[in-house]
Amino acid sequence: MISTAIRVARVGSAAELAAAVLMMLGYPCLMLAALVPSTPAFAAAAAVTYLADLYLHRKGTYLLNLLNRLRVGLPTRFLVRELLLILLLARLGLSDEPVFYTAIAGFAVFFGLQAPHGALVTLIGKRRQMPVVTRNVDLVSRLTVPDAPPRRLMTRASLKMLHLDLAAVAGLLVYALTDSAPAGFAGVAVTVVLGTLYVVALVPHLRARRLPPKPDKVLAVVSTWLREYRPETVLYFSGSKDSAYQVNMWLETMEQLDSRPLIVLRERAVLERMAPTTVPVICVPGGVHLMNMDLSMVRVTLYAANVGKNIHMLRVPTMKHVFIGHGDSDKLASVNPFSKAYDEVWTAGRAGRDRYAIADVGIRDEDIVEVGRPQLAPIETWKGAPEDRIPTVLYAPTWEGWDDNPGNTSILLAGENIVKKLVAAEPPVRVLYKPHPFTGTRSAKAAAAHRRITALIKQAAQQRAADSRFTADPAGQTKAKAELTRLAARLAELSLSFDEKADEAVTSRDGIVDMRKHEEAARLRAEWNAAYWRTFPSFEHRVITGAEPRLYDCFNASEGMVSDISSVVSDFIASGKPYAVTDSAELGAEEFRRQNTAVRAAVILDNGAEGLDQLLGAVRDRGSDALAGDRKELKEYLLGPDEPTSLEQFDAAIADLALKAEARNVGQESRAAAADGAATDGAALTKGVTTG
Repeated sequence: MISTAIRVARVGSAAELAAAVLMMLGYPCLMLAALVPSTPAFAAAAAVTYLADLYLHRKGTYLLNLLNRLRVGLPTRFLVRELLLILLLARLGLSDEPVFYTAIAGFAVFFGLQAPHGALVTLIGKRRQMPVVTRNVDLVSRLTVPDAPPRRLMTRASLKMLHLDLAAVAGLLVYALTDSAPAGFAGVAVTVVLGTLYVVALVPHLRARRLPPKPDKVLAVVSTWLREYRPETVLYFSGSKDSAYQVNMWLETMEQLDSRPLIVLRERAVLERMAPTTVPVICVPGGVHLMNMDLSMVRVTLYAANVGKNIHMLRVPTMKHVFIGHGDSDKLASVNPFSKAYDEVWTAGRAGRDRYAIADVGIRDEDIVEVGRPQLAPIETWKGAPEDRIPTVLYAPTWEGWDDNPGNTSILLAGENIVKKLVAAEPPVRVLYKPHPFTGTRSAKAAAAHRRITALIKQAAQQRAADSRFTADPAGQTKAKAELTRLAARLAELSLSFDEKADEAVTSRDGIVDMRKHEEAARLRAEWNAAYWRTFPSFEHRVITGAEPRLYDCFNASEGMVSDISSVVSDFIASGKPYAVTDSAELGAEEFRRQNTAVRAAVILDNGAEGLDQLLGAVRDRGSDALAGDRKELKEYLLGPDEPTSLEQFDAAIADLALKAEARNVGQESRAAAADGAATDGAALTKGVTTG
């Protein structure tokens, strides 16, 4: 019941739901208290509405956006509360008193100040917005970017401005209780004066010397920097804020390239969520700005997603365009016909090439290059079942997708059955559950299934903790938690990630990653991951969501995996460990294997989780692993050979394509020169004939 209410109210927790209910009930209570009249009751109801509203704002509850759409947004709620306070004074027989008229005039002036305040905040924000936002690009020596206005003026400015009415409300309530006119006058005066001062404090920040340079100057400086830096390989990305992981997975590869790298983004929201990197980053939201940027020195552009905004870069003929994607799987997205727009399509192994041939979507075989998966280097290969702990099985289902195809995810039909069998397995195994970050974002049924699975795992963890067969190491866990806290604090001190609420002009000016800090952070993150697994017993079932620990860390902590048709399976195959895939669409094992390359060496599960015992047997005893040879063959087919390394293959493919781009450009220049020469000779001949 509560979970349904949370979903309907668009709040994130039971506490937020309680705050929303209190806020909604507070206003009828205010009206009732004003009509009775009862000043203490009005004061109590007012306090509840203030505090509940403030709590919901601090939590960023989506319900507040819905209230705005229903025309009961923040200003309306404050105005209603103030009008009801006026009603309370009138019902108390104070409507003929000077304080009453002062209150009306004061609130009128205060709300009159909202317009200039909102206009100033909006103007300052717009004028400080850069046409190009950068990271690791030296702008300091080329541009004068003044400091941002103090955050206390710009952050949640509307909320802060409206809350200045607290002085007036408090003063008038004191007046209503004690008949102290000075308290009422003072409260109204403080509110009006503070509101006026807030507006006045914003005005100087609109002066030209406190604003960043104009867009044309910023663009000129960035173009100059590009000509000096001369990027050779670009990673281009456009997408929603939730898709930032698709560019993040390529950052480490870009840092290790032999050619000079650059990352070009199109959405500020993606930049705000991008992981720290040493590669220069340019975020260009405007298509016109991008198309007028000098990228003539770039020879290869890599695309991690098929999106409409790719056309703004695809139109540049001086570079070669490559689709590298953000995963390698048997999903239809891996054979998108849009891939015809690129000069080449790079796949991990032979399987990707065959996948396009079978799909027959117009991708020529000679345009496909096998480069492996450089991102898979952190995945550890299997060494067999552990001797010092029970084996771990990872359940990592993908999300529900954009349609209701039952084959999209196992979480709807099979998830609970899989988890029930895993937590009840004998001999026991530990279960890690790491769902796709998009799980439940489109389907309420998927969200509900995720909650049920989470509850199952947490309940099983509690039962196992009480089982005498399992003994924990409280002292070791306490030590590891202290270590985790220390590492997290140090990582926070390094501040490599950029604040999404920070002024973008300042973050562009100061956004140079400190290499020493970057290297230290990489080391600390590895130590953090090692400490994380020691903070709880090695037998404890665990639900793992969020960015940390990463999926590959979960691979390394597991001896087997259950998943769905997605790039997760292809990546896990790099470990050589046993895995199972659920045939949620009930195609049957033979047809399921025929349609999906990645399951050829998998244990096939149905929606009842039948077949899970085969996986558990292989996880516990390497000798009973009948699919080990098949997995080894499939690994090379899907991901390519181990030698040369994937990064070496990737670099070689970039170098080869860059030469093709250069050859094309030289040819164009030669043809243009020949055409100019012919035109000049023709003009001279014509002149000679005319003269003769």
